[in-house]
Amino acid sequence: MGKRALCSAMLVLPAAGLVAVGVAAPVTAAAPLPLTGKVIVIDPGHNGLNYRYPGKINRPVPAGPNKKACDTTGTATNSGYAEHAYNFDVAVRLAKILRARGAKVRLTRPDDRGVGPCINERAAIANRLRADAAVSIHADGAPSARRGFHVIVPGLVKGYTEPIVAPSRRLGTRIRNTFRDGTGQPYADYAGRNGIDVRTDLGGLNLSKVPKVFIECGNMRNATDAARMKNPTWRQRAAQSLATGLTRYLRG
Repeated sequence: MGKRALCSAMLVLPAAGLVAVGVAAPVTAAAPLPLTGKVIVIDPGHNGLNYRYPGKINRPVPAGPNKKACDTTGTATNSGYAEHAYNFDVAVRLAKILRARGAKVRLTRPDDRGVGPCINERAAIANRLRADAAVSIHADGAPSARRGFHVIVPGLVKGYTEPIVAPSRRLGTRIRNTFRDGTGQPYADYAGRNGIDVRTDLGGLNLSKVPKVFIECGNMRNATDAARMKNPTWRQRAAQSLATGLTRYLRG
């Protein structure tokens, strides 16, 4: 082989820090998003037009061993900021965060201009989707001197909640911790203990077949809590805190 042919056959290695022309860089697979494959149902409590249709929302529906009203109108701040509006605003913010993390998210109502759905249907939506977790977002209407948030978890109702009591308690504890840390909101001084309230009378929990909790984010009748919930920046922090709790629960 001649000198010209020998030179053309040699492999020339690139100098350090340089890339050889025509040599493809290695492809690195993108890391999966933290909630890829997870299904989450967000239930913003009440609805914007419930007050116009008392016949619909007052009709009794299954709620576990007993029946309860289909839904209620919810509460409001003294200045008129409605709970249903707060619930939906936080739900939309939360859904956006969770979807960015890879989760499939479903809200139990598409907007704040409708009626219902009834409490049994809200539970059924998550059941049909076999959700990995569900959270119902609310704000309370307690005496004005009281304030704080609490997470409601299902108690034992034989024939109904046995499969979800333990995982719902884990979900509720995660959300309790991250909501307190992320929003600075204290535990409620009028309900539950250390931010956790166990109840057996809520159809949305009794009829759930997936891990589910309610959160009362604050007392709308209390001036301090109301000011927070009316603030869009604080609502974003509330949504972020809920997303952190759900993520920690779902990632174990």
